[in-house]
Amino acid sequence: MLGAVLAWATAHHASQRRTFDNAPFIVHPLEVASMLSARGYEDDVVAAGLLHDVVEQADVSLADVRERFGGRVADLVAAVTEDEGIADYDARKAALRERMAAAGPQAHAIYAADKIAKVRELRAQAMRTAEIDPQQLAHYELSLDALALVAPGLPMVDQLAFELWALRAFAPT
Repeated sequence: MLGAVLAWATAHHASQRRTFDNAPFIVHPLEVASMLSARGYEDDVVAAGLLHDVVEQADVSLADVRERFGGRVADLVAAVTEDEGIADYDARKAALRERMAAAGPQAHAIYAADKIAKVRELRAQAMRTAEIDPQQLAHYELSLDALALVAPGLPMVDQLAFELWALRAFAPT
């Protein structure tokens, strides 16, 4: 199953590049899936990690994900997908954190892995540009707070706390 998920995610992200380093976008979902796999999560959770951005970043619906990979994967993807109908950045991110918090332990893990990867990207970008987007940083810190409440024993929550500390401690001034 994971081979089919990877092929599908790669195809849908094929034309996309990450802004800060111009790497193929699929590197980000692969990093998220790799963290989940390394921590022993089952294939459906790893699959959702690979697909966590496909609805937001590609011309794919949750119904497409459900049809191709089943309800469990689609539900996990839905739990970590922003509601693009909410225009305001802070309100959209707050709704995402609330949806993730209510979704359960597997969604918490996917969300934590995503934020770990994103904070690492933000740190790498800050090292190149000497700038940190304060709105993004605030969202990641609020994400850590939300995860600490709903998943206090999750090792990836501790990893996210470390990544945020490293970002603040070693960011260029």
